[in-house]
Amino acid sequence: MYISIIIPVYNEENNISKLVSYLKQLKSNCQFEIIVSDGGSTDNTCQMALEAGASVISSAIKGRAGQMNYGAKHAVGDILYFVHADSFPALTALNDIEHALKNGYNCGSFRFRFDSNKFLLKVNSFFTRFKYLYFRGGDQSIFITKEFFDRIGGFDDEYLIMEDYVLLDKIMKTGKFRLVPKYTLGSARKYDQNTWLSVQLANLKVIRMFKKGASQKDMLDTYKKMLRYRKNAF
Repeated sequence: MYISIIIPVYNEENNISKLVSYLKQLKSNCQFEIIVSDGGSTDNTCQMALEAGASVISSAIKGRAGQMNYGAKHAVGDILYFVHADSFPALTALNDIEHALKNGYNCGSFRFRFDSNKFLLKVNSFFTRFKYLYFRGGDQSIFITKEFFDRIGGFDDEYLIMEDYVLLDKIMKTGKFRLVPKYTLGSARKYDQNTWLSVQLANLKVIRMFKKGASQKDMLDTYKKMLRYRKNAF
């Protein structure tokens, strides 16, 4: 078994070295590689990722969906593990994935908690233990066999937002999905720059727009209008 860890990035020089160095320390009974799929960063993200020990590729498509697909095309592993640039899996994550696959699962994700002690974020984290689509997200990290990923067509390159939601919906309905009871630690930076309520309202608004068939541009524009983003974010 060989696991390819794929990280889509854009201007993540403040996080990428720490993340790659951390991932290299994950406990694993199998081989693994770390692929950083860049979407045209204008800072030192790529150089820092290389120096930390990752393989770096430049995606022709900017956006997490296209970058993750590009990473999957270049992956040598038979298992794909998608990790966001500000998310840190459990140290046992790779062995947990291997165990799930040996028990017949072909996809899955983890619970999630924030790098913050704020009460409302702890409430958010609590609900990630339930295997419902509304409580799932890409920041929790997603694993899937390469065969299953290719069979369902991977991510949709045209998606600028909700790409993880769409993939999770598909694999939870058609695959054998394992929710591992371990935690991925993620950044609370979006909540630090906005209020808890504003983020929840923005998420709810975009999901409603998505279900009504709104365009990707309209959803992304709405999300950006409702929330403050870090400089140079997607």
